Amino acid sequence: MEWRDEAILLSLTRHGETSAVAQLMTAGHGRHAGLVRGGAGKAARGSLQPGNRLQVTWRGRLPEQLGNVTWELLAAGGTAWLHDARRLAAVTAACALAASALPDREPHPRVFAGMTALLAGLAEEAWPAIFVRWELYLLEDLGFGLDFTACAATGVTEGLVYVSPKSGQAVSAAGGAAYRDRLLPLPGFLLDGGPGSPQQWLDGLRLTGYFLERHVLGPHGKRLPPARARLVDRLK
Repeated sequence: MEWRDEAILLSLTRHGETSAVAQLMTAGHGRHAGLVRGGAGKAARGSLQPGNRLQVTWRGRLPEQLGNVTWELLAAGGTAWLHDARRLAAVTAACALAASALPDREPHPRVFAGMTALLAGLAEEAWPAIFVRWELYLLEDLGFGLDFTACAATGVTEGLVYVSPKSGQAVSAAGGAAYRDRLLPLPGFLLDGGPGSPQQWLDGLRLTGYFLERHVLGPHGKRLPPARARLVDRLK
């Protein structure tokens, strides 16, 4: 068995003296693991960093085996931010979340494309807004999309400022006035497409984090990865 695909390296774990097991998010083959011979050596250290985009070839005798991976570096999406603690935290958090949330070997091309855009968008000033939107893509692609089109209580389409933690639907200021303490804030940049503000970014991460843990990770006995919590701390 053999296939070739574009991939983002999610993690690399040492295996033996010089080899390593790579967790990859691929464009067409989903989250996939493979043995990289020489992956723990000095020569590969700069290229095999989480967030780097690779062209990989996977080979195995049977499709269910771990298989062997050879690679070529396409873009240093992770290595590029080693000097920037906040952006590096975003790369680490996105990789850890993808490794934890995505099913094994199930293609999610929209999530892959979104993460490619996220890694490129880290050069922007408002990159945390891009991160929040990527988490929304992840929720939607896994079948738990949130609905910001109209108020769950009144049906109005304006003045939406909350999200119901039960239904994942938007709630207007008037519709949620009586129980606003139990609702999640809906940051405006998710409605108007703007860059948002630091407080809105934190509200967005709280929103997506709640539903990722409730619907995606929690049913499998998982919590949000520690790297995700460190990103929030960096942004506070």
